[in-house]
Amino acid sequence: MQCEEVREQFADYVIDQLEEPTATRLLEHVRSCASCRAEAEELKSLWTTLGMIPAEEPTPQLRSRFQIMLEAYEHGLDQASRKNLLEGFNSWFTGWWPRRPALQLIISLGLLILGVVIGRQVQTATIPASQPNNEVAELRGELTQMRQIIALSLMQQQSASERLKGVNWSYQLQQPGSEVLTALLDTLMHDSNVNVRLATVDALRQFGDRPVVRRGVIEAMTRQQSPMVQIALIDLAVDLHEKDSIATLRQLTQDQKTDDAVRNRAQKGLAELE
Repeated sequence: MQCEEVREQFADYVIDQLEEPTATRLLEHVRSCASCRAEAEELKSLWTTLGMIPAEEPTPQLRSRFQIMLEAYEHGLDQASRKNLLEGFNSWFTGWWPRRPALQLIISLGLLILGVVIGRQVQTATIPASQPNNEVAELRGELTQMRQIIALSLMQQQSASERLKGVNWSYQLQQPGSEVLTALLDTLMHDSNVNVRLATVDALRQFGDRPVVRRGVIEAMTRQQSPMVQIALIDLAVDLHEKDSIATLRQLTQDQKTDDAVRNRAQKGLAELE
């Protein structure tokens, strides 16, 4: 098999749906091709990680609301005409869609995987063989989207260790969407765990060219209660040569309630930026 043929089968390979002799031929190619082997291992690892995300059980209140909506929907089906059938279904589906991120993740990933499988079958039948690079680009785009979904879901978990994993997942995103950046900044501002906030400062460093990140770093300096986090933010602002942070650093040096170590680091930061 050629590399292009192998990559077309990766979706089925990851979920162990390949049939013989295709499975044997793919494994033989993967063993001999370092590039395909690395990509296959990455997909397998990603799939395994998805399976480790804990599923959340709906609360009694959510079950009750769902039952009420379901009964109302069934009653509406009995009374509505065929003309209003589609409208009633859309209304029910909008109300049924879960509000919990973990449930949304499970449903979204299921739809995404279904779309990938169907899309690949359609592409195989309609796209000329001269366009394999488009398929590779689409697969990588889907990987990036899945990574962002995983990062967002983990950062919303109750466990600090899970939130820390979510922050670390952002290192795999070269061009994160606005949702990921917003989640990182929200974690920096409000997370109850100091270690998670410190890890978030380091994660934001790689996105220091984004204006929203620079503004968030400056805003967080005076809102943080942990001296360690404040010092990390000051160091980040200095490393980014963020001139707009000068006023905030000066405010920290003049505030007598600020920790001495923070005031000293802010003073050194002013000396480097002014």
